[in-house]
Amino acid sequence: MHTVRIPKIINFGKNALGETEYPKNALVVTTVPPELSDKWLGKMGIKDYMLYDQVKPEPSIEDVNKVISQFKDKNPSVLIGLGGGSSMDVVKYAAPEMKKEKILIPTTFGTGAEMTTYCVLKFDGKKKLLREDRFLADMAVVDSYFMDGTPEQVIKSSVCDACAQATEGYDSKLGNDFTRTMCKQAFEILYDAIMNNKPENYPYGSMLSGIGFGNCSTTLGHALSYVFSNEGIPHGYSLSSCTTVAHKHNKSIFYDRFKEAMAKLGFDRLTLKADVSEAADTVMTDRGHLDPNPIPITKQDVIKCLEDIKSGNL
Repeated sequence: MHTVRIPKIINFGKNALGETEYPKNALVVTTVPPELSDKWLGKMGIKDYMLYDQVKPEPSIEDVNKVISQFKDKNPSVLIGLGGGSSMDVVKYAAPEMKKEKILIPTTFGTGAEMTTYCVLKFDGKKKLLREDRFLADMAVVDSYFMDGTPEQVIKSSVCDACAQATEGYDSKLGNDFTRTMCKQAFEILYDAIMNNKPENYPYGSMLSGIGFGNCSTTLGHALSYVFSNEGIPHGYSLSSCTTVAHKHNKSIFYDRFKEAMAKLGFDRLTLKADVSEAADTVMTDRGHLDPNPIPITKQDVIKCLEDIKSGNL
């Protein structure tokens, strides 16, 4: 038997943000300053709400606890995660702790986090990937409105992330007919949008990618990417090379088109400061991504992939 988990309600498409009805006395959690959040909140048309805008990028469990301690006694009706993965991850964890429902509204389109049971937080300074049913949104709102004004580099990194998750999810051993259908359709939409300059379709492709990989897993490309992320390279940027090399190693059906899409986006070659062997040891501990890989991975495989990334041999 296979089980698929998605939010109870998904509002998506043009004007979804403004046409959605939001409960009164909601708590909106975001990372952005008032000059931007005011614009977003105005577009939402939300009237009766509280705002917490102190979430830090790559949040920790301490950030979650601050939200809970500051607003638990104010008894919000619902928590709304408005922003990138950081805002949504804080709400994913805080809402069930406060016994509240959650609405997730992505403003960047790559992680598909609004669709998944994944939550990424730092504990004792180290990132930890959590996966629990309680992290699933009660409602997700996906609107391309946020594309306008988003820096090009952020858009490129985000769509690369979505492409990587869709294609790795398709190849995952944990996949099934439903997840593969979602992942394949997601990549078809994203590939067409990249190659034919239709960025307004990125949010929909990312949404489908989130539904697909969120019910299976990503694989080798993501495992490779974290050693680059640890050196400060944006996650989406690191996947441009890491997933390409992983697809080559896995003989993925997506290898040629993924590589073509990354070339169109124009990512630079990655650099790695860490010793390759030591980096490979780090990658090999990531069983959550390596175990679902379509073929078994050895340390020598990882070293070869990292060396190819460094040399640009994609």
